[in-house]
Order: sequence, then structure tokens, then C-alpha cells
Amino acid sequence: MSEQESINNSDTETESTEDEVEPKFKYQRIANDLRKILNTDVLTCSAVHPKFLIFGTFLGRIYLFDHKGNSVTSHLSDGPNDYSHTVAVNHIDVDAKAEYVATCSDDGRVNITGLFSDENNQHLTFGKSIKAVALDPDSKTVAGKRFIIGDDKLTLFEKNFLKKLKTTVLSSAEGYVLSICWNGSFVAWASYLGVRVYDLNEKCSLGLMKWEEPVNARLENFRCNFRWSNATTLLIGWVDTIRICVIRRRNSIEVASRDLPGFIVDPISTFQTTFYISGLAPLTSNQLVVLGCPKEKDAERKSLRPVLSVMEYKLNSSEEICTDSLSLRGYQEYTVNDYSLGCIIEENRYFIVAPKDIVVASLYETDDRVKWLVDHRKFEEAMEVISTHGGSWTLISVAKLYINHLLSLKQFDDAAKLCLRVLGNKKSLWEEEVFKFFKCSQLRAVSAYLPTSDDCKLDPHVYEMVLYEYLKHDAKGFLNLIKEWPSNLYNCAAVINAIHDNFRKQNANELLEALAILYLHQRDYESALRMYLKLQNADVFEMIRRYDLYDAIHKMIIPLIQLDRERAFKILFENKKIPPEIVVQQLEQNQEYLYWYLDALDKVDKSGKYHWKLINLYAKYEREKLLPFLKGSNHYPMQEALDVCKRELFYPEMVYLLGQMGNTIEALNIIIEKIKDIEMAIEFCKEHNDSDLWNILIDESVKEPEIVLKLLDGIVDYVDPVAVVEKIKLGQDIPGLRDAVVKLLWDYRLQVEIRKSAQNIQHEFYYKQHAKEVTMQNRGRCVPSSDRCMRCNRPVLTLNEHIPPVNDLVIFLCGHVYHQKCAPGSTINERCEFCNPSDLNKDDPLAIMLLLQ
Repeated sequence: MSEQESINNSDTETESTEDEVEPKFKYQRIANDLRKILNTDVLTCSAVHPKFLIFGTFLGRIYLFDHKGNSVTSHLSDGPNDYSHTVAVNHIDVDAKAEYVATCSDDGRVNITGLFSDENNQHLTFGKSIKAVALDPDSKTVAGKRFIIGDDKLTLFEKNFLKKLKTTVLSSAEGYVLSICWNGSFVAWASYLGVRVYDLNEKCSLGLMKWEEPVNARLENFRCNFRWSNATTLLIGWVDTIRICVIRRRNSIEVASRDLPGFIVDPISTFQTTFYISGLAPLTSNQLVVLGCPKEKDAERKSLRPVLSVMEYKLNSSEEICTDSLSLRGYQEYTVNDYSLGCIIEENRYFIVAPKDIVVASLYETDDRVKWLVDHRKFEEAMEVISTHGGSWTLISVAKLYINHLLSLKQFDDAAKLCLRVLGNKKSLWEEEVFKFFKCSQLRAVSAYLPTSDDCKLDPHVYEMVLYEYLKHDAKGFLNLIKEWPSNLYNCAAVINAIHDNFRKQNANELLEALAILYLHQRDYESALRMYLKLQNADVFEMIRRYDLYDAIHKMIIPLIQLDRERAFKILFENKKIPPEIVVQQLEQNQEYLYWYLDALDKVDKSGKYHWKLINLYAKYEREKLLPFLKGSNHYPMQEALDVCKRELFYPEMVYLLGQMGNTIEALNIIIEKIKDIEMAIEFCKEHNDSDLWNILIDESVKEPEIVLKLLDGIVDYVDPVAVVEKIKLGQDIPGLRDAVVKLLWDYRLQVEIRKSAQNIQHEFYYKQHAKEVTMQNRGRCVPSSDRCMRCNRPVLTLNEHIPPVNDLVIFLCGHVYHQKCAPGSTINERCEFCNPSDLNKDDPLAIMLLLQ
């Protein structure tokens, strides 16, 4: 068994090969110098960096290796000082620049050690167990100058310009700080109660996420696994629960009104696993790689193999994409906290660390994936991988294997579709693969997908082989290909000969139609047209249009109508290429066809040339169209139309024509005597509004009591109903007459009330206007001192108290003012002379002036 097989034992091995899932990873053990360490010591913690690996051991040692397990020289191993711990190392962290390493242990010591420089080394002793330490991840800051340590509180250490450490307690912990993960300004850390995120910029905690206590165990006995997948997304795996959290900014209004931190930790997905979690890392935007330890034990109460699972998470749920069981050395003796998972996200490499074994899981490379997929008959996935990622395998090589596989399964249609997808315009490849279908006698399956364009035209014999197979086994399919394929793909004469050699009566229609099409390809249009008419094939219409055969169908109009009346008329009306005179002449022998044609012609030609014919045709074949036609047309002789209607006893049509010709009395008599429709008679009288017509209708109506009531109800506003009532004979029994008269009286009373109401409204308006006018006339009038007498033109008032007033004043309602002596007739004068100059003496100068004006 290979090393890869010895490490990876997929869970899918218990299922059938048909359900096998493509593995995500290939595995490789790290050996070389690392193996020597594992022979004498046990790994307790690790840190993975793109440049190297660092391990802490049970004996308190710190080792630096490259990714292949070769020892790397650094101050950790070759420096003058011993940076090891006295007991097992609990945690290791590396700064972004790969210059400093932080380690902590249960011996109470924390070492900040430069790998290649001692400038910022720190060696702190706390006298208590230290479980977690973190270096500043910011690559812009000086390495080793800021770090966070967790014991019974979370403390930030910063080296100032005097190279002294300044400590800031960020938060106290419930119990001990179990894990720390620092990213940017956010620090995620876990205590005995749950998980918190601290914002170093705002100097506040963003809240507590309490964690559920495991059954029959204590939360602090499980390591809390953190991983920042990006600047704001935190992955948490603790016990058997995974939580995906996003750090997002709060609404500014909410922050100001409630005095809350500017950021909030938003858990977007929480779900449980079937195993205890030893580590986790991102794979894609919604997939995780999770290292776990099964909860179950074997029959001897020993641990089962650890698992590496790829999980796709959604809102509060997840789906296992694949799970591999790992055969790590000594796994029977280890628990969940003995394993850890490191990763290099950019390279999709995952380091599975066990006390006595280290395995690197890498995503399958393109060629590995393709080979596995081809071996497991998963050709579609293999082709998709090649299309996306390339590799040494070619798409054509896999496609050929896939086509062979489908043909072996007799999935001929799928194989043909695959040819269309992958062969493109490669003529040699097409001909090679088509030969495989020929050997299976399944050229029909690939026929729909064969290339027919000039860019990739196969040899004519290929298309002819396909046609021959169809001709022998599927006449309808043969006809369809003749319709679809361009004629330049094959030899038309050879195919025509093949039809004659293999002609079968049971397929006569299909074969004759195919011959017609082939004749068209050879430009023998008349032969093709005869074929179509013989077959009664509707494609004849399309052929007439395509090849402009309008002149050839003058004597075929009736057969065309028999074939498809609607499409025949479209041909006859198109572009006026066939004169109506020719069509009418051809159809005179079949009056019904003539009616259909002229009726359709009337919808597209409004000249009315054949309306005189349509009257007889409507009367014969479709009378319900006659009356609307008579009303809508002015292109027919009315007398001839009337004669036709009299001959056929079409009374409504006769009424209309007589009314148009002015013979309304005869028309009314037909309504009364023949049609016997009182409503129609009333409407006719209303339409013509002739008193003689009304009198005739009244005289005829009173003879029949059952229609008197209808007449009374219908003549309102046209004829005085009294005229009807007076003509009712005394003692004549008319059921319902009393109610009808009462209704008339009610209508009359209603009209009287309406008129009275209108009169009252008019009177009320008049009195209001009169009162308003009287009020206007009774108001006082102001006489300004500037006014002058209308006769003598002197001021009517004087403001000098020493000058007596000239006289009393006379003021008319029109506003004109006179001195009393200037107003002839004094106050007995009823009208202003200025407004009524005719009342003045004609010799008076004022009268002359006013008259001139």
C-alpha cells in the first residue's frame, strides 16, 4: 500500500463504486529531520507560516523546519541562549514578517524570540499557567513590539520608545484565557464561558458569545479553535459546534442613540458536527476544511481514526462534501486536543499535526483529478476540470474515451451530443468518430449533430451514408434530413437514384416529397410543383413564395384552395401578383370557392369592385353577413339587392334597403306584418322620426292589446302618449293598461316637480339678486371736494369758510352732482341730464355738447 493510501481512507469506501466521491486531497507525510524529533519527543503545538513550520514539544523544546521537514538554522536552535520551556509548550505564534516567535507553557513563562535577531526578545515569567499568546499580525509595525498574553485576564503588552513594556488589561476572564487569535484591530479570545471579540481601536469588547456546555464534560477541557478567513470573518470551532461570524459596522444612528460599539459580531451560520473539532480552515467562500476526532470509541475503548472533512455551510446548516479518515501514527491513544490543523490559505495546503505524525493535505492537482475521474468513469467531471484548469490531459483525449464508453453502453444519442460539444470544426476528428457510429449502425443518432457549414464540411460520402441508413430504416427521418441539410453536402442525383432503388409504397408520401425537394435543388421547379400538388403537401405554398412561381399557378387555383384555403388566399393576395379577375374567372365554376375568395378579398381590397356578386353569395352561403355588408358598403345597386332580398324573403334586409330608398312606410309595414317586432318598429320610427310613421304604428298597435303597453313605454319623448290613449276603444280589454297609465302619470308628475323645482330655484336667485341691488342703491355716497357741477363746471363744495356755499346740491344715483339751481326741474327731475341728454332742451349748450359726444 502506498503512503497516500495508508494515510487516506475515504468514508466512501463503504459505499458502492457508483457512489464514490472524488477525493479533495492527496496526503504526504513530512519526514526527514522531523522524524528524528518524533522518535524522541512528542509534538504538543505548532505554527504554520508560508516560509517554515514551528513545533513545540512535550519536553518544552521549540524546533524550526521547512515544509519538507528539514531543520532550519535559527536563534531557536543555534543561538547563545536557551529559549525552551521546562514543560510542554502550550501555544506558538509567528508574526506576519516571520521574524519573531511567541511561545508559552504551563511553566508560567512567555518567550518572544527573534529568529534571526535578538533586538526585541522578551522573556516573561508570570508564575501561573499560560495557555495562549499572540503577536501583532500587522506587518507594518515593528516585529515583536506588541503582543497579547492570556492568563486569568487578557493583557496587551507594548514596548515604548524607552524599550520598556507597557501593559494594558483589555478584559478579565472567566477562569483562564484558553485561546487567542489576533487579526487587524480585532482580537478573538475564549474563556471558560464563551468567545469574545475585542476592538483595539475603540478599546471595548464587542460582546460575549456563550458556548453550550458539552454533555458529561467541561467546556474548558476542549481547545477553542479560531481562524480568520479574511479581515472581518471569524471561524470558530469548539467542542462539536462551528460558528461563522462576520464583524460588521453598526448603523450610525444606533451607535449614537444607545452608546454602543461601532462594530458588532454577527453570527451568520451555526451548526454542529458529528465529531469533536480539532481545527478548521477556509477552503472556498462557503466551504471549510475541518479536522475532527470521532466521538465514538472502538470495541477496546480506544480512539478511532481522526477525520478531515470538507463542509459546505449555509444558514445554520451544513453539508459534508467529503470526509477522509486518516491513519496517523498512534491515533488510538490520542484525543481531540492532541490534534491541530495549520494551513497556508494561499496555497490550499493543510498541515495535520498529531503528537507523533505530521501529514500535509493538498488539493488534488489537475492531472491527479483527471486520472481519478477517468478511472472512475466520471468523464464529464474530468472534461470540466480540463476546461477550467488545463493540465497534461487534453480535452479530446478524454472525450474520445468518453465516446467509446457511451457507445459501449449503447447510449448513442449522448455520444452524438458529446461529439458536437468537443469536436468543433475538426474534420478529421469528426470523420474518425462517425466511423464508430457506422460500425454500430447508429449513424441516425449522430445525424442531427453533424457539421454542415462551410467551415467544417465532411466528405460527401459521409452524408450519403447517413442518408442511405435513414432511407432503409426511417423514411420520415430521411425526409427531414433532405429538408434540413444543404444540397451541396451530397450528390443529389445519387440520392434520387437511391430513392428509386429503395422505393416502398408504404412510405410513398415521404419519398415523393423528398423527390420534390431534390428536384428543387436541381432547379426543376415544375416537376417539384407537380409532386407537391399530387401529394397534397402544404409546402407547395412556401415553394411558390421562395421560387416566385406565381405565374405557374393560374390554372391551379382550385387545387390550391382544396389543399389549404387560408394559405391559398394568402398566396393569391400577396403583392397583387395574381389579378382578382383571373381568380374570379377560375372560380366561377365553383360558387362556394368564389364566395370564400370574394369574402376574403373584401377584407384587403376596399374598392368594392365585386360587391354586386357578394350580395348573391352572402344570400346563398352566409346570410348573417348580408345585413352588415349592406350597411357598410356603398358599391352595390340597391334595387338589385332589394330584388335578391325579396326573392329570399330576407325581411330585415328589405327594411334596411327600403329605408335607405325612402320607402319608409312599406318598410314599417314589413316590420309590423312580417317581422312582427314592435321594438324594432318603435326603433325604426325613432330613427326616421316621421309623424306619419308614428300614426301608422299607433293605428296598428291599438288593434293588438298585447303591444299597446310596449308602445306606451317606447314613445315617451317622441309622441304625446295621449294620442295613443285616445285611440284605444272604449271597453277594450288591455291587461296592464292601468299600470302603464299610472307610470305615465308618475312620469308626468315627476316632470312637473322638476319644472317647479327649477322655477323655485330661478325665483330664489332673482330675489337674492334684487335684494343685493337694493342694498347697493341704498348705501351712502361720498362727494369729494374736487367734484364739479355737471352743468356749470364749478366746484360743488368750497373749503373757504368765508365764502358761502353756492347753493344746495342734487346727487343722482349714477354719481353725477349738480347745484340745485343748475338742475332743471330741481328735485322733481327724475333722471340725470348727463346720462339722458335727450331730456335736455335741444338749444341748451350742454345738450349740444353731449349730443356731439
